[in-house]
Amino acid sequence: MAEKKITSSIEDYLETIYEQLEKTHKIKAVDIAKKMNISRASVTEALQKLAQKEYIIYEKNHPIELTEKGVEIAKEVIHKHRILCDFFTKILKTDIEDAEINACRIEHVITQTAFDKISKLVENID
Repeated sequence: MAEKKITSSIEDYLETIYEQLEKTHKIKAVDIAKKMNISRASVTEALQKLAQKEYIIYEKNHPIELTEKGVEIAKEVIHKHRILCDFFTKILKTDIEDAEINACRIEHVITQTAFDKISKLVENID
């Protein structure tokens, strides 16, 4: 049976958690709520789902940890985001704010084939 598609919401949570852990080596639900500008209750519910899917280790009153599977997905999303930002700024010459907005939206839905072609374009610019 094929694995279900990971939702953009899951990808956003994992990306946020990973980036915060890279900066401070710890993150709590309240930090995620502030960063993503959503309610603490929504974050708690999402974290419980992420833990059930084994993307994170989440226990009340303990810092959140990413599992190996969670790290893998987060790194993939971050990589796509960076390539797409470079595509928008270096090739399409958009400003960084516009590039960030579009990259965040597209990173979740782009096919691997299209992403690979964009990635090759960006590599040839540098």
